[in-house]
Amino acid sequence: MGDTSIEWTQKTWNPVTGCTKVSPGCDHCYAEGIARRFAGGPAFPNGFEVTLRPERLEQPLRWRKPSRVFVNSMSDLFHQDVPDDYIARVWAVMAASPQHTYQVLTKRHGRMRSLLNSHAFRRAVANELAGLDVPFERVRTAQWPPKNVWLGVSAEDQKRADLRIPALLETPAAVRFVSAEPLLGSLNLATEWAGLDWVIVGGESGPGARPMDLLWASSLVNDCHVLGIAPFVKQLGSAHGPHKGGDMATWPGELQVREYPRAMQPF
Repeated sequence: MGDTSIEWTQKTWNPVTGCTKVSPGCDHCYAEGIARRFAGGPAFPNGFEVTLRPERLEQPLRWRKPSRVFVNSMSDLFHQDVPDDYIARVWAVMAASPQHTYQVLTKRHGRMRSLLNSHAFRRAVANELAGLDVPFERVRTAQWPPKNVWLGVSAEDQKRADLRIPALLETPAAVRFVSAEPLLGSLNLATEWAGLDWVIVGGESGPGARPMDLLWASSLVNDCHVLGIAPFVKQLGSAHGPHKGGDMATWPGELQVREYPRAMQPF
């Protein structure tokens, strides 16, 4: 919890831990490995079972330094076992702390789209926001969607991209992004997806890591340039060298790019 070495963010916040697998990108889940290693301890009392952590909900309200915050690095906020009202509480905390930029990433595109387009959910967020111990001005000026929340979907190949990206574009969000990590196959961005703001590209790491073809990555970065989307190459994966293939000096020149959404530059 807190500071992280993940290249595209600065902090992690896990008001939920635990998840279940839904597609090939989940096969070698780093979060599952960590949770099972420390199962039974205070961080993961239930191992990798979906567990609500209400004691962590208001943590960001106490963080004074503005930061980019990856929400639920150890879970998926839109998992079916996370109640709607709990997700509303998470959204209220994000709206109540506009000094931070929150990055929410999911593989549950259907629930994301349905919930965030719901008037009932929006009312629930407003009610939760009113109940927080924050200055009234923050409540009064809160916008929908919150300007400090980036919403993203994971897409490890074309099949998953074709399912999840259209749902993302149909969901209200200030900034929309795609995490193509681990990139397990070629992925071409369609021209109608020009509404995306950011694409993260990365290979798989850890034991049994599946290799990312550098041509897949290069093609995806090129699509970003053509469509006006900011590309961020995180790393090439364990198959391309030590430290998860993270030494940028060894990468092809076209992959040495780490841009952020133009609407909101990094801190």
